[in-house]
Amino acid sequence: MAFKGPADIAKAAIASGQTKCNTTWTKLLVLAFLAGAYIAFGALLSEIVAGGLSNGTITLADGSINKLAIPSGLVKFAAGAVFPVGLMLVVIGGSELLTGNMMFAPMALFDKKTGLKGLTINWTLVFIGNFIGAVFVAFFLAYMTGLFNAMPWASWAVSVAGGKVGLTWEQAFFRGIGCNWLVCLAVWLAVSADDIISKIMACWFPIMAFVTIGFEHSVANMFFIPLGIFAANDAGIAATLTAAKVTIPASLLGAGGWVNFIWNNLIPVTLGNIVGAAVFVAMAYWWIYIRSPVCVTPAQPADAAKIAPK
Repeated sequence: MAFKGPADIAKAAIASGQTKCNTTWTKLLVLAFLAGAYIAFGALLSEIVAGGLSNGTITLADGSINKLAIPSGLVKFAAGAVFPVGLMLVVIGGSELLTGNMMFAPMALFDKKTGLKGLTINWTLVFIGNFIGAVFVAFFLAYMTGLFNAMPWASWAVSVAGGKVGLTWEQAFFRGIGCNWLVCLAVWLAVSADDIISKIMACWFPIMAFVTIGFEHSVANMFFIPLGIFAANDAGIAATLTAAKVTIPASLLGAGGWVNFIWNNLIPVTLGNIVGAAVFVAMAYWWIYIRSPVCVTPAQPADAAKIAPK
């Protein structure tokens, strides 16, 4: 076959998890920085596309300008349709993404190819690297470039961030489960593919689905929410929002914005992402395909030889 079957995917995931848990810490941090930046690129593209559609205008032939009235479902789909470029860069380009490692490392742990120490070190270093990479893109390539100084992108950035920190712990946790269940299925399908186009398609559908649905991804939120905080606390952008009669969420202002980001979103979403990956993908597929045989061949009757015709 031109692709791996589920049992072979499970074996490849275990081998990958073993490698990841034994990667040197310096290379792990750099690879994690790259993955955080790659996911942030997808998130940035998603903000530009969806933000532009959310309150865009169209100039008619007579020169008149009309506001676009696009159904919110299509705006969400547009955001989901372009976001997968981030995971494509991670999977094909090669880097270390926390949400994917929440599947790979447990697979290796369940199969005793690594220990709890290796898993903990991997997750910790990758979390740090992903955070630095995502915030780097949010600050230098989104905020400092002025891409979100004007409407409707300024409004979109703060509304997305405000909505995320406004979730209850339960909402953020369960949205985190749904997100990483789909993200790790995307990675799982990509592992099965042996060619680039198939890997791209494997990444696109599940990632498009989780973004369009509205689930929560911890690494993507390391971009979305800091960008909203940077915009909300910028005097010039705040003036633009006020002039457009857009209310800036109080949850994003000052040092409290960072506290709300970490406590209200990053912690519960990360915990949900762990459950979605480690339980619903890693544990399920390890138990099905590795722990014991999927099928048991029926034993032949003891007297089969006696009654068989000669």
